[in-house]
Amino acid sequence: MVEISARRILVIDDDPFMLKLMSHLLGHLGFIQVTTCDNGRDALEKMDCQNSLPDLILLDLCMPEMDGIEFLRHLVERSYTGSVILVSGEDERMLQCVEKLVQEHKIPALGYLHKPFNSEDLFALLEKWECPKLNKLWSAKKTYNVDEVRAAIVNGELVNYYQPKVVVATGKVVGVESLVRWYHPQDGMVFPDHFIGVAEKHGLIDDLTRAVIGEAFAQTKTWQDDGLHLRVAINISMDNLASLEFADYVAAAASAADIEPDCIVLEVTESRLMKELSGPLETLTRLRLKHFSLSIDDFGTGHSSFIQVCDIPFNELKVDKRFVHGAASNATLRAIYGTSLSLAQQLGMKTVAEGVEDRADWDLLRSTGCDLAQGYFIAKPMPAGDIPAWITAWEANIENIL
Repeated sequence: MVEISARRILVIDDDPFMLKLMSHLLGHLGFIQVTTCDNGRDALEKMDCQNSLPDLILLDLCMPEMDGIEFLRHLVERSYTGSVILVSGEDERMLQCVEKLVQEHKIPALGYLHKPFNSEDLFALLEKWECPKLNKLWSAKKTYNVDEVRAAIVNGELVNYYQPKVVVATGKVVGVESLVRWYHPQDGMVFPDHFIGVAEKHGLIDDLTRAVIGEAFAQTKTWQDDGLHLRVAINISMDNLASLEFADYVAAAASAADIEPDCIVLEVTESRLMKELSGPLETLTRLRLKHFSLSIDDFGTGHSSFIQVCDIPFNELKVDKRFVHGAASNATLRAIYGTSLSLAQQLGMKTVAEGVEDRADWDLLRSTGCDLAQGYFIAKPMPAGDIPAWITAWEANIENIL
């Protein structure tokens, strides 16, 4: 980690009192390289004159001439790789909106401070601050070309990790979600956001999905033979559904693996549903007729959620993690979470809350009657071989969790 004294912080606020207060609080916490500016233009000039950009910026949103949102745009133009803390007297929803904007710009947002705030509020956000070098690594996303992704599929370099799902009311482990990883011979583990898009763009997604399904089905059979009966969820792409033969392939693969369709859940991301309904609707309906379960994933992130639920025979709804984590203390998130839950319950669909990261999230699910939970509070994705031992440890601790 970089020493506190070596970290460069820029504070931008048009209120002289706030500049003095934040400078004082930061100094009290051990930060000595603190620069203050009372407007965005001066701040940009200072940044351009220096050899390096600040590691952290505390940014007031409401300033004359150049407001905080415009300042963010200039940070993007300068390829800023540090972190940002927003500071404002605006209401919660406005701050959440701007925080989302910061994240969309691929700038690490530590959070926001409501004016007036105290040293404890500031310290709580600073505790989440990673080393600036790590931030730069995080932002430098490596890309892979189509030949590399094709080779990964052909050479068997893709492997499934599995994240457990538990019944909220009892804590019982009833399933897992299969999440593909790429063990790159030089780069180590590569996460799917680095290669799924390449596969979809260049017509490799069917081959990739079939590799995932083949491994997941074989693993399901292995667990069953060992007396472990889990429902295994697999993510499928909208591009897979364009093929009318896809349903037949999935059914034949399940039969070849000697597993029943009702132990498989196929998850379709709602944000990519459906510009043209006829082909995917036929494929999804045939999968349901063959007794596979269908889950609408990332619910609430697309533009036509209610239409999709009405038109497609889903029997499970996954509430997107951005509406689950933090919903216990956030009225806006709580409203969206509650609406999604109520819709699923009234339609007779099972509900899965993903992104359950802490006790507050878990307690909210228990108090609202959500069916299943998934997230880091329960477990991170893990290799298939680790699942049995993890289940034993989880079940031994259920009383403390409930």
